[in-house]
Amino acid sequence: MDTRTIYITSTHTYSGKSALCIGLLRRFKSKGMKVGYMKPVSTTPTVVNDQVVDEDSRFAKAHLDLSDAPDILTPVLLTDQKVKQIISGGEEDGDAAARVKKAFETLCAGKDVVVLEGGASLREGWIVNLSPPQVSELLGVPELVVVPYITDLQLVDDLITARIRLGSSLLGAVINRVPPHKMDLVKDRVVPFVSGKGVKVFAILPRKRILYAASVQEIKDGLAGEVLCAQDHMDELVEHLMVGAMGVESALTYFRRKANKAVITGGDRPDIQIAALETSTKCLILTGNLRPNPMIIGRAEEAGVPIILTRHDTMTAVEIIETFFGKTRFQQERKIQRFEALLEETMDFDALEAAINL
Repeated sequence: MDTRTIYITSTHTYSGKSALCIGLLRRFKSKGMKVGYMKPVSTTPTVVNDQVVDEDSRFAKAHLDLSDAPDILTPVLLTDQKVKQIISGGEEDGDAAARVKKAFETLCAGKDVVVLEGGASLREGWIVNLSPPQVSELLGVPELVVVPYITDLQLVDDLITARIRLGSSLLGAVINRVPPHKMDLVKDRVVPFVSGKGVKVFAILPRKRILYAASVQEIKDGLAGEVLCAQDHMDELVEHLMVGAMGVESALTYFRRKANKAVITGGDRPDIQIAALETSTKCLILTGNLRPNPMIIGRAEEAGVPIILTRHDTMTAVEIIETFFGKTRFQQERKIQRFEALLEETMDFDALEAAINL
């Protein structure tokens, strides 16, 4: 088989694995290569138009204009029903590995490069004997592991653990989300140390707030809110959340501290709402199910700022929204472009391509 392959897995959820898959595939495609994507096992399938699908595969298919069928892109879908059947002593999915291998062979036909997306941890998929180490062995594909920075100790332990669990088939690692004040330590201390343990580091990506951002649409869906205006701006990205509970005299100064923000306040605070609209605000979130003055809606429509009305109180709404940051899907063009720029700045592409004989 002449197709070059990379199996991208990770040690934690929301590590940047999907972003790396799309970033690499876009780069290879821009060079005129025929590319393919595959997610052998999906542990978080969803239902869209009465069909069970994997969101990452669906996005990759649409974004990269792939012609492969959904059951080739993701041959194994572990629905809740399927998992319950297995753990309740029902018949296990003995054909899962065979389906993955057949789909992989079909996918590789005519492709120059295929990128596979693995689990959100090195153990995901064991229930059907398709964990990342098992998939790598089954298909004969080398792995690239994405490890996010959380602490110094965690980073080193995760990198060494990946080497031990994946063995000689591990190409190396991409370290993601490194805070600025830790960058020198990671470059000068961590990388040489893990290199001595057999882990090649191809890139060290800094933490960038825009990559953690949530779209206005995601916030609206999470709050089960109602959009009152500017519906055509729901794909805007929110990088900060600010609560408008101060006096109007200090509101403008406060709101000017952060750009690209969502402001959450009561529907009965038109003074705060106006102050927010005079600064870089991506959406207004009004709590308590209190509708604003029509003048506010008109001004927000003119400024292109969606107003989201929610029945939640302010504290509950804040708690809900804060769970989105860093845990939203990588499906906005601005995020993709920014991540691609980071890859160009930091990734040793020559070494990676040489490692897979590309």
